[in-house]
Amino acid sequence: MAQKGASPRMSFVLVLVMLIMLGLPAGLTLGTVHVSPAVPGALSGASPFGYTISLLLFILPALIILGWLVPIEHLKISRKSFLWTIAILFPLGAALDFFFARSFLTFPNPKATLQIKAPALGGGVPVEEYLFYLTGFVAVLLIYIWLDEYWLKAYSVPVDAAERTNFKRLLSFHPLSLILAVVLIGGAILLRRFVMGGPGFPGYFIFLVAAALGPSSLLLPSALPVINWRAFSLTLFFILLTSLLWEATLGLPYGWWGYQHTQMLGIYVVAWSGLPVEAVCVWITVTYTTTIVYEVVRRWKSSGRRMRHAFLG
Repeated sequence: MAQKGASPRMSFVLVLVMLIMLGLPAGLTLGTVHVSPAVPGALSGASPFGYTISLLLFILPALIILGWLVPIEHLKISRKSFLWTIAILFPLGAALDFFFARSFLTFPNPKATLQIKAPALGGGVPVEEYLFYLTGFVAVLLIYIWLDEYWLKAYSVPVDAAERTNFKRLLSFHPLSLILAVVLIGGAILLRRFVMGGPGFPGYFIFLVAAALGPSSLLLPSALPVINWRAFSLTLFFILLTSLLWEATLGLPYGWWGYQHTQMLGIYVVAWSGLPVEAVCVWITVTYTTTIVYEVVRRWKSSGRRMRHAFLG
């Protein structure tokens, strides 16, 4: 739903722009593929710089929103809230790469990257891994902000509304999130050990649960009243569609990255080159956590209080 007052022509143009956001980088990325993964032999020359170019899937939407959509609609984005959110979330993705990349992932096709190694425990990882988390978080956040501030503004809570500025403290325990985290982690361990069988431990899934429900258990009660859920749902579907194109049809089949099966739940999508279910869960985690953190930071900034006073009361 477009903002009230938007002309039908502008609404149509915006739909086209949204399609270009996804279609152009996707087309350029698909154009890097020279050999079908069904063809026997090494994949080293199948998609040169494919992983590198595919980052346009996140970079281009961010540039269009910042460089065209925000200025043309005179939208005011809270720079401090935006920067604080990225400053909080990017280290989470970087930590996954630094501490666990070699435990959870493999990189069988180095020619799909710039072949520049970034530091990580157990050996370097492609620098694209760190760029992916940075550009991914930025794209998710900007898409949500633009939907909240313009496309679905009718459902947005104004920055000066009482729901944003009136609160005792922002840190607020949400027991259901913690209970759900314990259930999911316990269930994952039992599933891996007694149902899937074989050696292994669902480390990647456990990390994703902690990354999503850890912040949720501390911040969800404060974020819940101010999240634009329609904007959130559209952001989630957009990101999921992008990720399925990226991972299921490109990243995994062409060896841009792979997964250490001993660190997975053991549930794979056969039609998508054996994509583990964690690869889908990661995008739900990213969108959910990004939205919660941003809206809580925005409440803090809207209140005008010092950080300690806002979060601890």
